[in-house]
Amino acid sequence: MSAVAPDAAMMAGPETLARFLETADQGVLHGVFSTGDLVILENFPPHVFTGQDGLDHWRGLMARHVGAITDLRHTFGPPQDFVRTGDTAYFSLPTRWTGVRDGKRFDEHGGWSFVLVLEGDAWRIRSYGWSVVSFAQ
Repeated sequence: MSAVAPDAAMMAGPETLARFLETADQGVLHGVFSTGDLVILENFPPHVFTGQDGLDHWRGLMARHVGAITDLRHTFGPPQDFVRTGDTAYFSLPTRWTGVRDGKRFDEHGGWSFVLVLEGDAWRIRSYGWSVVSFAQ
């Protein structure tokens, strides 16, 4: 029988990525992303970050972005649309973010689409795309 959802090893990358966003601690990102080609789609310019240089650029911008937010917390819903093909896996992950920015509480609902690759003995993020579904202050 094939898996119908990502296992704990596959969820480690998204969980660590969320922890980075909550803390802005760039050190937690070690080993989370693929060492090969990668693509990140975000809702802040330049929106598309590619390759290792793009990852470095994204990391700096994201650390600044989340550094301006306090009490940032995430909640994941059940993973959706899981597919594994050999050493590659895809799934989407409903996500809720709450926090305070500019003195105002916010509640953001969205989703991450992830492509993971198995590198050595670990699943690493090769690509993710973030989409906001609703935002309230």
